[in-house]
Amino acid sequence: MIFLVCAGAVADAHAEAFVDHADLPPLKTVQEVMANNSRVQVAEAGIRLEQANARKLNAGPYEASARLTQKRRAVDNGSNFNEWEAALERGLRLPGKAEIDRQLGAQGISQSRLAYGDALHEAGRSLLRLWFAWREQEAQVKQWQRQVEAFAEQSRIVKRRVEAGDAPRMEASLSEAAQAQAEYALRQARLRAQSAATELAQRFAGLNLSDDVPWVTPEPLEQGLDYWREKILEHNHELAFVRGETQRARLHVSRAGADKTPDPSVGVSYGSERSGEERIAGVFLSIPLPGEARAASESGAIAQSEVAARNEAATTNRINAEIITAYNAAVAGYDSWNSAQSAADGMQHNAELIARAYALGEMNLSEVLTARRQALEASLAASLAMLGARESRYRLLLDAHQLWPLDADEEEGGGAEHAHY
Repeated sequence: MIFLVCAGAVADAHAEAFVDHADLPPLKTVQEVMANNSRVQVAEAGIRLEQANARKLNAGPYEASARLTQKRRAVDNGSNFNEWEAALERGLRLPGKAEIDRQLGAQGISQSRLAYGDALHEAGRSLLRLWFAWREQEAQVKQWQRQVEAFAEQSRIVKRRVEAGDAPRMEASLSEAAQAQAEYALRQARLRAQSAATELAQRFAGLNLSDDVPWVTPEPLEQGLDYWREKILEHNHELAFVRGETQRARLHVSRAGADKTPDPSVGVSYGSERSGEERIAGVFLSIPLPGEARAASESGAIAQSEVAARNEAATTNRINAEIITAYNAAVAGYDSWNSAQSAADGMQHNAELIARAYALGEMNLSEVLTARRQALEASLAASLAMLGARESRYRLLLDAHQLWPLDADEEEGGGAEHAHY
């Protein structure tokens, strides 16, 4: 959890850049639930893995090897001698290879931090999606609750008219049936809302899912596409990660090329012969003879580098397309809400007029029920459009790192470890 503490310190340092939004969970809660997300925790463990791998690369692949040989010499004249030899040997990594390994280790750590940031980003996207999915179901519950109340009031009006002889009994049955249908729809809406809340709570434990989250009027985007493209590309973890993979692949090409020159091994030996009559000390050097495998490794590294470069290009194109789609969705979401809200206001006003006209005996019940159904559909569409507009705008802010802090992949202080040879 050491990295999480460091990440929290980074987030606190930039806290002034982020604010709470009334229709979203508090910023502090968001940071806590995202840090506890399973995918984020896996990525956090990946940082420790790459840090260990970097230490391994810095240390190098070679260790000292000790050898002790015990021998017995038999001479034709019948003499026997005890002899032994001790040797200490170690491979030496060439300096150019050591530097490439150091760079590979540092690149691995950088990649793991980018992966951690990307995991935070994806957790944020999931949180937004599930949060608004839950809110959409809650909106339907509230709409059907209002509809049930409206139908109950309508039933009371119908009952009074029937009792006064101003309406046929069939209208009472029709009104009760409409109320029963609305109550059934309300129960179904509550079930869907509960399922959405359960999924959200399981994925992001610790959220307060109260039913009094305020409704916030959507806002139009003040900046154009070029602004959002620049901001999103500037902070995009996925793009930075694939670029880093291209760089790492190039380092592997350099390492494979360097490996075509074998690393030597040096050692010292000391031995006793003829039962101690002779003492022998020596120094030895061994160099492997390169073969086809080293050339094949370099060819494979070059091919992998080409794959990484093509993947980077494809990812860049896809992210640019996603930015345009997200921007258009935010713009269209606001326009759609405006239209849906105007239609809902008109439908609601019309339903109220028809209901009053029915109470005065100027309209029949079927017209009232039709008007109420249309008003409900229009009001629900406006509510969903409002939530959709807010979500699409928040998604754009999230991708631009202007909604929640996602820069936990920034480099920590401290220098790189020294390479060993």
